[in-house]
Amino acid sequence: MKQLEQRLALLCATALLPAAAFAALPNGANAPDFTTQASLGGKVYSYSLADALKKGPVVLYFYPAAFTTGCTIEAHDFADAVDQYKSLGATVIGVSADKIDTLNKFSVSECRSKFPVASDADQKIMKSYDAVLAFKTSYADRISYVITPDGKIIYSYQAMNPDKHVANTIKALQDWKAGKPVSVTN
Repeated sequence: MKQLEQRLALLCATALLPAAAFAALPNGANAPDFTTQASLGGKVYSYSLADALKKGPVVLYFYPAAFTTGCTIEAHDFADAVDQYKSLGATVIGVSADKIDTLNKFSVSECRSKFPVASDADQKIMKSYDAVLAFKTSYADRISYVITPDGKIIYSYQAMNPDKHVANTIKALQDWKAGKPVSVTN
């Protein structure tokens, strides 16, 4: 198991694999609704996408595994940008196949209690968003979606490298809020 964790950490830390051209749901698609257990600041609650969308747009991001190098970097990036998302009326939720006990710790230490992370241990959410990692199907692929309050996906970005997920989703939200076509270049 330790060897698998080390290989996954290496994969998350580097961008050795290109994004699969077929994976993310297309812009304009209806975002599949879901309710699942999530943790915010180490406290478990029931997260509903439909309820979150009533408050504004949602940035939904999938990541392979808590406490791996790339996933930790990405969690820090999203935590650092929470105020920017709030200024755009948006919220953030991260989803992985990790168990909720692991996410309780991850939500405090790596997400800095700034946004929730949700457990998709049965992978129903990952499958509905075409976010299952192709070569290791027990893990999520690294995909970020921007979903508007009407439940439409206006932007998706898929890359194992965590570097552009935050900047790209913020730019997509800025374009949407300004009434412009979303014009983020990947």
